[in-house]
Formats: sequence, structure tokens, C-alpha cells
Amino acid sequence: MATVSDVPDEPGQPPALTALSLAESSQESKTKEQIITPFDVSGGVDEHGKAVAIDYDKLIDHFGSQRIDKSMLKRFERLTGKSPHRLLRRGLVFSHRDLNLILDKYEKGIPFFLYTGRGPSSGSMHVGHSVPFEFTKYLQDAFNVPLIIMLTDDEKFLHSPKLSLKDCRKFALENALDIIAIGFDPAKTFIFADTDFIYGGHGAAFGHNILEIGKKTTNNQIKGTFGFNDTNNILEFAFPATQSATSFATSFPFIFGSNPKTVSKIPCLIPCAIDQDPYFRQCRDNAPRLGLVKPALIHTVFLPSLRGSESKMSASDIESSIYLNDTDNQIKKKVGKAFSGGQDTRELQEQIGGRTAVDVPFQYLKFFLESDEELESIRERYEKGLMQSGEMKAATTKELQTYVAAFRERRKATTPEIREEFMRPRQLIFRSMPPEKEQVAMLEERKKALQRELALVDGEMERLQASGQA
Repeated sequence: MATVSDVPDEPGQPPALTALSLAESSQESKTKEQIITPFDVSGGVDEHGKAVAIDYDKLIDHFGSQRIDKSMLKRFERLTGKSPHRLLRRGLVFSHRDLNLILDKYEKGIPFFLYTGRGPSSGSMHVGHSVPFEFTKYLQDAFNVPLIIMLTDDEKFLHSPKLSLKDCRKFALENALDIIAIGFDPAKTFIFADTDFIYGGHGAAFGHNILEIGKKTTNNQIKGTFGFNDTNNILEFAFPATQSATSFATSFPFIFGSNPKTVSKIPCLIPCAIDQDPYFRQCRDNAPRLGLVKPALIHTVFLPSLRGSESKMSASDIESSIYLNDTDNQIKKKVGKAFSGGQDTRELQEQIGGRTAVDVPFQYLKFFLESDEELESIRERYEKGLMQSGEMKAATTKELQTYVAAFRERRKATTPEIREEFMRPRQLIFRSMPPEKEQVAMLEERKKALQRELALVDGEMERLQASGQA
């Protein structure tokens, strides 16, 4: 019987893959389907011109991923000895590709690694960004595996006309401090910014994988997946190969070793929001042609915008987002203006009750309130009219203030020196790490490369001195 990895990812998919063919309007002028791409996320518009929430069941159908069910949650708990994370329990981490194969390998003692990332477009992340990272930390702790975090400052520069390369590099370093403050284990975590790592001495193997995956990817594939056209710049077409390269353990010989026979078989699990899935469709299609393992994925839903569940929280829209550096007062004001599913008057609320499915403050409690019992009690009281919208917003404000305050304390303790250690290419500690003999050989080779580079510098200095230019 064929496994998921043995068959094409999405049989019968239409060409406009990333937009799910959902970006196209229907015959009725007011009706629009939802758009989910790495660059644009919005719910649809119904026949009355009213914005509607993102339909995740439709996403699963169109992307061809698998829903995470109760049996998989039980398997998580059995293998890790830990209760499933609240995002798993509540269906907020809802979809996957080949997660079952990762769990099969883990059960047999075969190591894997985690990979996730952040496109730095602002100096501070918001709470919507922290959700996938918090879940990634849970996975790192539960499975005791190495983690690689990619900061795609180059992609943000290429795709954002208003951002300079200097801006994006600065944002990457600031975001790295935010990410570290989530609480990752420094002994098991390597963070890199594309502009520094790829073009530096340690990125050679990474660059080789970019070339390999890039050669297998056609412009027509990129156009079909991302909706690009001839107005997109040439490096936007090339970037998916860069994002794909992090999926392969062979890109990081200083972590996993340099034996291609063993390293090429180490699988990768990518926790990410569902809008990032198209990048890895290309990667999964091409990996077997390179003799590499397809990366597995596990998808989170979007934290809704403060304005409503038809769009996600956006770093470029201050009023739609709660930032990790917001003060308690800013959080209170923003939540106070958030879209409510409550009724217009106290009397109507008591008679009809509120609509938790569209109430943004309640949706935030689903993401951040740890107690399932307390969450269910709030839901029941709100829907029965025993709780007013103001009370719901007060409960959400308190929870978010507590969450952000704890983050702020960790962030204060995260120094540039700590960041430097996280971003230093080095051996990580994990099960089945490369044997000491191989590590020594790698360090010797790196030492020789540095000596050759130093000799070239010395030779250039001598030439300049001889010519009187130095």
C-alpha cells in the first residue's frame, strides 16, 4: 500500500495552486473566494458583499493536506509522555503533511529536526507571530530534537518595495531577540539570517542545495504556485529554492555531519502557518529527484485580526495587531476596540447570547488561555447571555497582558551576546549527533579553509604595500 510520500501531493489540483484557485471571483459580482498565499491572506465575500471568515476545511480540501485527528493526538501523548499542546487540543494546529511518517521514525529511534522561520518586516513581532514559535518550542521540548530557525530578510527585501536591505537586516536581528525570548534551548537551536549566513563561509553546503533545488524548479511551477507574473523581479522567482534548502539536513554539515549517505536521510518537520505551505509543495515535489527526504509539515491557523476573523493579524497594520512590546494600556485599548460577537444591547445579549465563533476576544482566549475547563465555562456563559461583551473583553485583556508581560521580562534578559551564540554556526546537542571523529574532521577542514583565506588576505596586503597603496 502506498504511503502519503509515494504519491503526488495534490492529485487533481488546478494550476493556480497557492491561491487555491480561490483568488478568482465567482460569476456573481459581489461574491469573492478567500485568498491564502504567502503574501496575501483574506477570507471570502458572500453574495451580500459581507466578509466571511477563513474556511480551513476548504483549505484542507484544496491544499490536499490531512486533518490532525484525535488518534494522532493520542499518539503524540503516548510517544512524548506530554499532554498535547492547547493549540493541538483545540484544533488550532489542524493540518499536516507526513506527520505520521515523522512519528513512525521517532518511534523507531530515528532522529529528525525542526525548521521554522520568520520574514522580518517590522522591529517587533506581534502575538500572532509568537503562536507558531511557542508551538515549535513545545515540539522541541517534547521530542528533544534540534531546531533551525530561518530569518528571511532577503525575501522581505525582494518582495517589499518600501523596505531597504538595511531595514530588513535590522528587523531580522531585532526579531531574533524576540524569538529567543520565547524560551528555546540554546544547545539545540541555530538561528540564521539569510543575508549573513548564505553569503558567508558556513553557507557553502546550503548554497549547493539552493542550486540543486533551483535547477529542478521551473518558472512555470513558480508562476502556478505563487501567482507570479512578468512584473515580479527575477530573485522572487529564485527565492523558493532558498526557503526549501533549509528543509535538508545536508545544508548544515556543522550540525548534522558531512556523511551524505546518513545525513540525506534525516527528515525535517516544519511547523508553520498554512499560508507558507506553497513554498514546501515545490520542495516536496523536487526532493525525491535529489535523493533527499520530503519535509513534513504541521499547520497552524491564523490568529485573527482585531478587526475580525476574515483576515489575520498583520505586522504592517498597527490597529489589527497586538505587539509583543505593547504596554498593558495599549493592549487594553486594542482589545476594547476588537470585533465583538456580542449583541448590541445588554438586554439582547441576555436574551440571545453572544456568538463565540466570530467574537475576536474569545478567539484570542482559545489561543492563549491554558485551561480547557475555564475556556469552556466562558464559552457557555457568553453564548447563554450570562456574560456581556465587556466582560469577555476584560477576560481577554487580562490574559493577553499576562502573556505579553511574561514575554517582556524574558526579552529584557535576552542580550545581543545571547543572540550571537544562537546565531553562531556550531554543533547542536541531540540524539544520534555526528560522532566525535567526524566533528573533528569537520573542524580541521574549516580551519584549513580559514588559513587559506588568511593567506589570500596576507598576499593582498603585501601587494598593496609594495605598490604604495597601503
